[in-house]
Amino acid sequence: MTKRKMKTNDLAYIGLFAVLIVVCSWISIPFLVPFTLQTFAVFVTLRLLGGKRGFIAIVVYIMLGAIGLPVFSGFKGGLGALLGVTGGYIIGFLVCAAAYWLITKFFGEKLHTVIIALLVGLILCYAFGTVWFMVVYASTTGPIGFSAALGMCVVPFILPDLVKMALALLI
Repeated sequence: MTKRKMKTNDLAYIGLFAVLIVVCSWISIPFLVPFTLQTFAVFVTLRLLGGKRGFIAIVVYIMLGAIGLPVFSGFKGGLGALLGVTGGYIIGFLVCAAAYWLITKFFGEKLHTVIIALLVGLILCYAFGTVWFMVVYASTTGPIGFSAALGMCVVPFILPDLVKMALALLI
């Protein structure tokens, strides 16, 4: 009985946090470069649910978008959004979650380990998303240099993402 109840609770938390990611992806904060709270929700999800359940919640979020529900930023959805220039960053959330899961599984969930896991995950998300961006951008618009891609897709978001990470850690 207890095991079944735990699995039901897990599913409820996974669904709840997948919805949290959806809602946060819709919230756009105007700044020098507008940004969403999507990464904040990913950080909170991983921190509160842990690696395994957080990873599954992110898979659910991505699958909802893949089938066409408007769950991504700008109320976008469908494979077109995932295969577009910013789709790599969405898939990068899975890479981030996998890194978090792996690091915390082997080194525990002490605060310094969690911070390192989130930072490594964010760096991997940036790397995966930027390479994806460069490939898709080159196929649709023309070649783009690595530094230009970083300047467009990563540099403006580093400080806001670090602030979001700090807020997620405080929660």
